[in-house]
Amino acid sequence: MARTSQAHLDARRRQILDGARRAFTLNGFHATSMQDVLREVDLSAGAVYRYFRGKEEIIAAIAMETLGDVRTAFDAVLAADPTPPLDEILGRVLWQVGSTGEPGEARARARLILQVWSETLRNAELAAALERGFTEMAGAWQGLVESYQRSGRIRADIPAEQVARTLLGLVQGYLSQQALFDEVTPEVFQNGLRALMSAGAANVQ
Repeated sequence: MARTSQAHLDARRRQILDGARRAFTLNGFHATSMQDVLREVDLSAGAVYRYFRGKEEIIAAIAMETLGDVRTAFDAVLAADPTPPLDEILGRVLWQVGSTGEPGEARARARLILQVWSETLRNAELAAALERGFTEMAGAWQGLVESYQRSGRIRADIPAEQVARTLLGLVQGYLSQQALFDEVTPEVFQNGLRALMSAGAANVQ
Protein backbone atom coordinates (compact mmCIF):
# COMPACT_ATOMS: atom_id res chain seq x y z
CA MET A 1 0.00 0.00 0.00
CA ALA A 2 1.37 3.40 -0.96
CA ARG A 3 2.28 5.66 1.94
CA THR A 4 0.42 8.94 2.31
CA SER A 5 2.68 11.83 1.38
CA GLN A 6 3.56 14.53 3.90
CA ALA A 7 2.09 17.10 1.54
CA HIS A 8 -1.25 15.30 1.66
CA LEU A 9 -1.14 15.08 5.45
CA ASP A 10 -0.33 18.78 5.73
CA ALA A 11 -3.12 19.71 3.32
CA ARG A 12 -5.66 17.63 5.25
CA ARG A 13 -4.62 19.19 8.55
CA ARG A 14 -4.93 22.63 6.94
CA GLN A 15 -8.42 21.71 5.71
CA ILE A 16 -9.50 20.77 9.23
CA LEU A 17 -8.12 23.91 10.85
CA ASP A 18 -9.61 26.22 8.20
CA GLY A 19 -13.01 24.57 8.55
CA ALA A 20 -12.86 24.71 12.34
CA ARG A 21 -11.96 28.40 12.18
CA ARG A 22 -15.06 29.07 10.10
CA ALA A 23 -17.27 27.12 12.49
CA PHE A 24 -15.80 28.75 15.60
CA THR A 25 -16.03 32.22 14.10
CA LEU A 26 -19.71 31.70 13.33
CA ASN A 27 -20.88 30.32 16.70
CA GLY A 28 -18.00 30.52 19.16
CA PHE A 29 -15.99 27.74 20.73
CA HIS A 30 -18.53 26.47 23.24
CA ALA A 31 -21.59 26.62 20.99
CA THR A 32 -19.73 24.69 18.29
CA SER A 33 -19.70 20.91 18.62
CA MET A 34 -17.36 18.46 16.95
CA GLN A 35 -20.27 17.49 14.73
CA ASP A 36 -20.45 21.10 13.58
CA VAL A 37 -16.73 21.00 12.79
CA LEU A 38 -17.09 17.72 10.91
CA ARG A 39 -19.89 19.15 8.76
CA GLU A 40 -17.85 22.27 8.01
CA VAL A 41 -14.71 20.38 6.96
CA ASP A 42 -16.76 17.68 5.16
CA LEU A 43 -14.70 14.84 6.59
CA SER A 44 -15.48 11.74 8.62
CA ALA A 45 -14.86 11.65 12.36
CA GLY A 46 -12.08 9.13 11.81
CA ALA A 47 -10.29 11.41 9.37
CA VAL A 48 -10.39 14.36 11.78
CA TYR A 49 -9.45 12.37 14.89
CA ARG A 50 -6.37 11.13 13.07
CA TYR A 51 -5.00 14.66 13.47
CA PHE A 52 -6.72 15.95 16.61
CA ARG A 53 -8.05 14.11 19.66
CA GLY A 54 -10.90 16.56 20.06
CA LYS A 55 -12.10 20.13 19.97
CA GLU A 56 -9.66 21.27 22.66
CA GLU A 57 -6.68 20.25 20.56
CA ILE A 58 -8.09 22.07 17.54
CA ILE A 59 -8.58 25.21 19.60
CA ALA A 60 -5.00 24.96 20.89
CA ALA A 61 -3.66 24.54 17.35
CA ILE A 62 -5.58 27.61 16.17
CA ALA A 63 -4.27 29.58 19.16
CA MET A 64 -0.66 28.77 18.38
CA GLU A 65 -1.14 29.53 14.69
CA THR A 66 -2.55 32.91 15.64
CA LEU A 67 0.53 33.73 17.68
CA GLY A 68 2.68 32.41 14.86
CA ASP A 69 1.00 34.84 12.45
CA VAL A 70 2.17 37.75 14.60
CA ARG A 71 5.72 36.35 14.74
CA THR A 72 5.81 35.75 10.98
CA ALA A 73 4.66 39.30 10.31
CA PHE A 74 7.25 40.66 12.71
CA ASP A 75 10.07 38.62 11.13
CA ALA A 76 9.06 39.79 7.67
CA VAL A 77 9.25 43.42 8.74
CA LEU A 78 12.66 42.89 10.33
CA ALA A 79 13.99 41.65 6.99
CA ALA A 80 13.74 45.20 5.67
CA ASP A 81 17.07 47.01 5.26
CA PRO A 82 17.43 49.52 6.78
CA THR A 83 15.14 48.68 9.69
CA PRO A 84 12.23 51.16 9.65
CA PRO A 85 11.19 53.30 12.64
CA LEU A 86 9.18 51.62 15.40
CA ASP A 87 5.90 53.23 14.40
CA GLU A 88 6.33 51.96 10.85
CA ILE A 89 7.20 48.48 12.09
CA LEU A 90 4.04 48.45 14.17
CA GLY A 91 1.95 49.57 11.18
CA ARG A 92 3.39 46.86 8.93
CA VAL A 93 2.88 44.14 11.53
CA LEU A 94 -0.72 45.20 12.14
CA TRP A 95 -1.39 45.24 8.41
CA GLN A 96 -0.07 41.73 7.90
CA VAL A 97 -1.76 40.32 11.00
CA GLY A 98 -5.20 41.83 10.84
CA SER A 99 -5.95 43.67 7.64
CA THR A 100 -5.64 41.19 4.81
CA GLY A 101 -8.35 39.20 3.09
CA GLU A 102 -11.88 39.91 1.95
CA PRO A 103 -14.02 42.69 3.48
CA GLY A 104 -15.20 41.58 6.92
CA GLU A 105 -12.61 38.80 7.11
CA ALA A 106 -10.28 40.89 9.26
CA ARG A 107 -12.95 41.49 11.86
CA ALA A 108 -13.94 37.81 11.88
CA ARG A 109 -10.29 36.86 12.39
CA ALA A 110 -9.93 39.35 15.24
CA ARG A 111 -13.06 38.01 16.92
CA LEU A 112 -11.65 34.51 16.75
CA ILE A 113 -8.42 35.74 18.35
CA LEU A 114 -10.39 37.24 21.24
CA GLN A 115 -12.12 33.91 21.72
CA VAL A 116 -8.73 32.22 21.89
CA TRP A 117 -7.54 34.65 24.55
CA SER A 118 -10.67 34.20 26.66
CA GLU A 119 -10.32 30.42 26.38
CA THR A 120 -7.02 30.61 28.24
CA LEU A 121 -8.95 31.65 31.37
CA ARG A 122 -10.47 28.16 31.62
CA ASN A 123 -7.87 26.02 29.87
CA ALA A 124 -4.60 25.84 31.83
CA GLU A 125 -2.78 23.87 29.13
CA LEU A 126 -3.72 26.39 26.46
CA ALA A 127 -2.79 29.27 28.79
CA ALA A 128 0.66 27.77 29.35
CA ALA A 129 1.23 27.25 25.63
CA LEU A 130 0.14 30.78 24.82
CA GLU A 131 2.33 32.20 27.57
CA ARG A 132 5.36 30.40 26.15
CA GLY A 133 4.62 31.81 22.73
CA PHE A 134 4.07 35.30 24.12
CA THR A 135 7.35 35.15 26.05
CA GLU A 136 9.21 34.17 22.89
CA MET A 137 7.52 36.97 20.96
CA ALA A 138 8.29 39.53 23.68
CA GLY A 139 11.93 38.46 23.58
CA ALA A 140 12.10 39.07 19.84
CA TRP A 141 10.59 42.55 20.21
CA GLN A 142 12.91 43.25 23.12
CA GLY A 143 15.92 42.50 20.94
CA LEU A 144 14.65 44.99 18.37
CA VAL A 145 14.09 47.67 21.03
CA GLU A 146 17.61 47.15 22.39
CA SER A 147 19.05 47.70 18.92
CA TYR A 148 17.11 50.96 18.63
CA GLN A 149 18.38 52.05 22.04
CA ARG A 150 22.00 51.30 21.14
CA SER A 151 21.72 53.36 17.97
CA GLY A 152 20.09 56.26 19.82
CA ARG A 153 16.84 56.05 17.86
CA ILE A 154 14.76 55.81 21.04
CA ARG A 155 15.52 56.72 24.65
CA ALA A 156 17.59 54.14 26.53
CA ASP A 157 16.59 54.88 30.13
CA ILE A 158 13.44 52.72 29.93
CA PRO A 159 13.97 48.92 30.17
CA ALA A 160 13.68 47.36 26.72
CA GLU A 161 11.41 44.64 28.10
CA GLN A 162 8.84 47.26 29.12
CA VAL A 163 8.93 48.90 25.70
CA ALA A 164 8.54 45.50 24.00
CA ARG A 165 5.52 44.61 26.14
CA THR A 166 3.96 47.97 25.32
CA LEU A 167 4.38 47.35 21.59
CA LEU A 168 2.82 43.92 21.93
CA GLY A 169 0.03 45.53 23.92
CA LEU A 170 -0.65 47.81 20.97
CA VAL A 171 -0.97 44.76 18.70
CA GLN A 172 -3.41 43.18 21.17
CA GLY A 173 -5.33 46.44 21.52
CA TYR A 174 -5.61 46.81 17.75
CA LEU A 175 -7.05 43.31 17.40
CA SER A 176 -9.45 43.92 20.29
CA GLN A 177 -10.77 47.11 18.73
CA GLN A 178 -11.13 45.37 15.38
CA ALA A 179 -13.17 42.61 16.99
CA LEU A 180 -15.42 44.79 19.14
CA PHE A 181 -15.97 47.92 17.06
CA ASP A 182 -15.91 49.04 13.45
CA GLU A 183 -12.81 47.91 11.61
CA VAL A 184 -9.89 50.14 12.52
CA THR A 185 -6.95 50.56 10.17
CA PRO A 186 -3.28 50.03 11.07
CA GLU A 187 -2.65 53.68 10.16
CA VAL A 188 -4.66 54.76 13.22
CA PHE A 189 -2.32 52.96 15.61
CA GLN A 190 0.79 53.79 13.59
CA ASN A 191 -0.03 57.50 13.60
CA GLY A 192 -0.90 57.40 17.29
CA LEU A 193 2.42 55.77 18.18
CA ARG A 194 4.29 58.29 16.01
CA ALA A 195 2.65 61.16 17.89
CA LEU A 196 3.50 59.62 21.27
CA MET A 197 7.12 59.02 20.23
CA SER A 198 7.49 62.68 19.31
CA ALA A 199 5.80 64.00 22.46
CA GLY A 200 9.06 64.90 24.20
CA ALA A 201 10.26 66.89 21.21
CA ALA A 202 6.98 68.67 20.51
CA ASN A 203 6.80 72.44 20.97
CA VAL A 204 4.07 73.37 23.41
CA GLN A 205 2.29 76.53 22.31
